[in-house]
Amino acid sequence: MTNLRSLRVGGVILVISAFLLGLVASGIWLTSNARWSAHLVNAKFAGAVLYDSLQSGGEPPLGIDIRGLDPAARTLAEQGQFEAIPGVPKPALVTNFSIRPSFEGARSANPLAIAIISSDLRYPLADVSTRLDQTPAETLGALTMLLATYCSDPVLIAKQGEAPWVRITGETVWNCSAAPKDLRLPAAGLVSIAVGILVTLVLNSSAQFQGFAQMLRDRNRIGGPQSYETDGLLELKEIVTSVNNYLAVERDRLAERVAVLSGVSHDLGTPATRLKLRTALIPDEKLRTKLESDIDAMTGIIESVLTYTRAELDAEEPRRVSLTSLIEAIVADYQDVGSPVEFLTGERVIVEGGQSLFMSRRGKGTLPPDDKVIVTVRPIALGRALSNLIDNALKYGRRAKIGMEKDADNVVITVEDEGGNTTTQDIENLMAPFKRGSNTKMIGGHGLGLTIVSTIASVHGGTLTFEPGGKGLLAKITINRQ
Repeated sequence: MTNLRSLRVGGVILVISAFLLGLVASGIWLTSNARWSAHLVNAKFAGAVLYDSLQSGGEPPLGIDIRGLDPAARTLAEQGQFEAIPGVPKPALVTNFSIRPSFEGARSANPLAIAIISSDLRYPLADVSTRLDQTPAETLGALTMLLATYCSDPVLIAKQGEAPWVRITGETVWNCSAAPKDLRLPAAGLVSIAVGILVTLVLNSSAQFQGFAQMLRDRNRIGGPQSYETDGLLELKEIVTSVNNYLAVERDRLAERVAVLSGVSHDLGTPATRLKLRTALIPDEKLRTKLESDIDAMTGIIESVLTYTRAELDAEEPRRVSLTSLIEAIVADYQDVGSPVEFLTGERVIVEGGQSLFMSRRGKGTLPPDDKVIVTVRPIALGRALSNLIDNALKYGRRAKIGMEKDADNVVITVEDEGGNTTTQDIENLMAPFKRGSNTKMIGGHGLGLTIVSTIASVHGGTLTFEPGGKGLLAKITINRQ
């Protein structure tokens, strides 16, 4: 049973089984066709011999019985009231057919009138094959083959020229019981089963691999699993095990990196403080300023790298928060220190009220915008990403305008600067670690701000993109709305 869970073993077994079922179905189909063709040929041959028997008055072919009608039944036949003849199938559906010689050699033959009485159908005589040089015997053979085609038990009332009317039955020739069992429908069922086996195998295998691929695509979303499990094929289980091992190794490496950087940051704290104290004793103000700047840059770089690695590690516990409140709190912090940062909230909707008993003028009111944007995020990391974008907007564009767009699946936080000269292509090139623009020589920073923002957006199942805004550059953080 375990082997059947393997695409390599189980797939081969199922394919061979489907192939064998197809072979069996083909054999049944061909055998059934051969038996049916033999049945029709036998009925056609019996009809041709029957015509000669009616012409000569000889013995009928095997399986066909010819009997004369009694006087009362003969009278009804002469009057064309075939359905009233005793012993015919009820209800009586009558199909009249006449065979007349059509070529010179058979002009002396008598015409043959036939009434086919069935309880099931009137026979489509247009299906009886004819040609110019066809003999009457061949025509009657074509008629009896038509009778054998349908599952019915007809009775023939026939008259050859001036001879009396006779009753003809052919239970073992054209009746329903004489027809071979048609196994083509079961054969088609076997083919359907074979095709179903192959289609099911392909679809199930594809669905299992696609499901795991979707889980990998959702790996960075909030609340995603640290490892994966599957009850699918053995090959898929091997892939899942390899992916789990890879993710475990990557998490261990990131944790080690954070530990090392944290240790370096801690160990450098004391000598950096001593350096600052000693630098403060330097009488040369110009040299003192340069040394203090270098010390601050050194510690800032270490803290930036540590922040970036922590964002990669994804260590903060996710929480459900109001995104609007989070943005408002960050914007308020900037506004408290006089920074030109603005949060563009939705406009309030003005509604007109109804008339009252005491006032003829209609009143007006406002409805607050829909600001209940509840999302599951890592608020500290997301706040850091938004602060980095606001800092960039203030550095290069003098002011920052924050906006928010939302739909059922995602929330987009926008940060637009004003008057910056950086293009979209330039800013996208600066998203790599430690990349800085040529116009940043007089501006502080270490080249990790946008890299951290992009990493945090990815952790939240989203992206960081840029596009031209109304007055400057527009940054967009797209996060998955949980």
